[in-house]
Amino acid sequence: MTQYALDQADIIIDLKRQTLSLNKLDKIYVISSGKNGIGETENSGKTPRGWHKVAEKFGQNAPLNAVFIARQPTGEVYSAQLAAQYPERDWILSRILWLSGLECGFNQGEGCDTYQRYIYIHGTPDTEPMGVPMSHGCIRMRNADVAELFELVPENALVYIAA
Repeated sequence: MTQYALDQADIIIDLKRQTLSLNKLDKIYVISSGKNGIGETENSGKTPRGWHKVAEKFGQNAPLNAVFIARQPTGEVYSAQLAAQYPERDWILSRILWLSGLECGFNQGEGCDTYQRYIYIHGTPDTEPMGVPMSHGCIRMRNADVAELFELVPENALVYIAA
């Protein structure tokens, strides 16, 4: 099991409080985690716990509300009209920070791998509620907040997700 001290974390996500903190910068953001609860199992729609890193970042210089599918910008910018046209979409907007688990057998490896589960920190429509679990396992943020976070933390930033 990978061990780090909590003060080493660049990002701390508190699932109980539905917050994301950058303690070194004294910043706290309200988030929305998995509506199916907390857990590491593949295809569960739950938000994984434990130590992670920001494996990859997508969306540098994209406009706020830029729409992403499979981590690629579609060229669309989210709007109420676009939402009405595609009501089935799970909107991934503005920026993506793709997480990778660091704890073998817990959030890394077969059946529980955060990276293989495509767990991101990403923007969501600003009409979506924050502070309550509503995602498919990802960490959703307001678009301006995720754009700020994207600029403040590098790839390989250490992330701790606490239940």
